Amino acid sequence: MVSYKDLGLVNTREMFEKAMAGHYAIPAFNFNNMEQLQAIIQACVESASPVILQVSSGARKYANQTLLRYMAEGAVAYAKELGRNIPICLHLDHGDTFELCKSCIDMGFSSVMIDGSHLPYEENVALTRKVVEYAHQFDVTVEGELGVLAGIEDEVAAEHHTYTEPDQVIDFVTKTGVDSLAISIGTSHGANKFRPEQCTRNAEGVLVPPPLRFDILEEVEKRLPGFPIVLHGSSSVPQKFVEIINKYGGAVKDAIGIPEDQLRKASKSAVCKINIDSDGRLAMTAAVREVLATKPAEFDPRKYLGPARDWLKELYKHKCENVLGSAGKA
Repeated sequence: MVSYKDLGLVNTREMFEKAMAGHYAIPAFNFNNMEQLQAIIQACVESASPVILQVSSGARKYANQTLLRYMAEGAVAYAKELGRNIPICLHLDHGDTFELCKSCIDMGFSSVMIDGSHLPYEENVALTRKVVEYAHQFDVTVEGELGVLAGIEDEVAAEHHTYTEPDQVIDFVTKTGVDSLAISIGTSHGANKFRPEQCTRNAEGVLVPPPLRFDILEEVEKRLPGFPIVLHGSSSVPQKFVEIINKYGGAVKDAIGIPEDQLRKASKSAVCKINIDSDGRLAMTAAVREVLATKPAEFDPRKYLGPARDWLKELYKHKCENVLGSAGKA
């Protein structure tokens, strides 16, 4: 058993209290490798932002659970080396079994998500409660989910949205004891969040997706005043990265994300954690493709992963400073 406190990590409880009081959202950035982690820490230190390092089940398998523990401990030390002791949480994203959540808690994660949203309601409640009862013994915070997000990302896949039902949230939170709740209001996983025919074109000819269901969010807030809400699938899919990828041989078609102004609006509500994964993937891939296409003789990984890391850092700083409002809050 490894305690996250011994690694220098924090859980999300105080993070979320401060975020709700200050009307901003904590960035929850997914990572799989060293360059992504370096970029996240550099960006959040430079912008003085707290951060949630997210690890999916797939990323855990890819990176190895033991290495992840030391990477998280290293991230804390790296932030201090860069000059700022920012709050850092290590969070399991979309855990789908009790066993997976338990394993992460035992290996030093400070927060876990148990996603039973694909199960019948009572089964979701029972599974979530079981994880909460185990996690709270070690002061690990737990995120649950009501409603289903469409899209594909890592090992999470669903064809259709199921919006969160506000009338269920009090019962779910009361019965499970979760510390935060992920809801479905129109965000979705992956880079292809909407089909072109679902969108309208603005005066510049840019496709604009349908707005998020802020009416559902407001109803949830009425029923759970002061309770931390989470948005998954909140990448904005910057078109500059999509264009670079496609310019240099990629085939990322119909990639449409969540407009950043809607995320700004959400971050001023009870939404105090916003998950961003696909944007980082796009930035990294765009940088790597550009280097390999414009410098075909290059074969040193540092020469293309270095620029990828730089692009990622700028993306993450932009999210903290201009979208989520978390800059300066560390």
